[in-house]
Amino acid sequence: MKGKKIWEIGGFLAGAILILFGAVAIYMGVDGRNTVRDSLKDEQVFFSTAEDEDAATDKYASEWYGEQVTTGDQARTFAKIMREHQLERTDGLTYAQMGRFIAADDPESAAGTSDEEAALKDEEGNPIANPARQSWVTAVAITTALNTSYMAEQLSIFGMVVGVALLLTGVGLVILAFAVFGREPEAAAQRAPITTRPATS
Repeated sequence: MKGKKIWEIGGFLAGAILILFGAVAIYMGVDGRNTVRDSLKDEQVFFSTAEDEDAATDKYASEWYGEQVTTGDQARTFAKIMREHQLERTDGLTYAQMGRFIAADDPESAAGTSDEEAALKDEEGNPIANPARQSWVTAVAITTALNTSYMAEQLSIFGMVVGVALLLTGVGLVILAFAVFGREPEAAAQRAPITTRPATS
């Protein structure tokens, strides 16, 4: 009987711990999601308006014209739009596909050159950096931050789902412990044989 009592107490404690962990996970998930959305709001990022006739916004966010970026999904979408715009500015070339300097034979080309001898020089004879390539540094930094916001919000949602699962598991464990061990004396009493005293004349 003592061993069963220990198991009963252990079941209740394990269930209570899971319920506590579940509640904490849900709280942290909600707090993380709110933090991401508050941070996005503070940046004051807005989608283009319908009057701008932006092909990238038409493609990815036609339902959000003129709206502020406030959610992880919107942040990820805005990052896609920024990448499209950046590729348009650099003739479809990414950072790694462009040279470090402006090419002397074709200064208007975003491709540039990494050959210092073939680069356009300034008044002091130094190669001029390729501005199209440098613009990718800023674009990548911003799009990475936006995609990180999306990932952070998804992790927060995952944390809430895990919290709910822990909470339900804890409640189930407490109910199971009560059902299996808490009513054992009552069940034993019901199974006990009924003795009758012999009739006396």
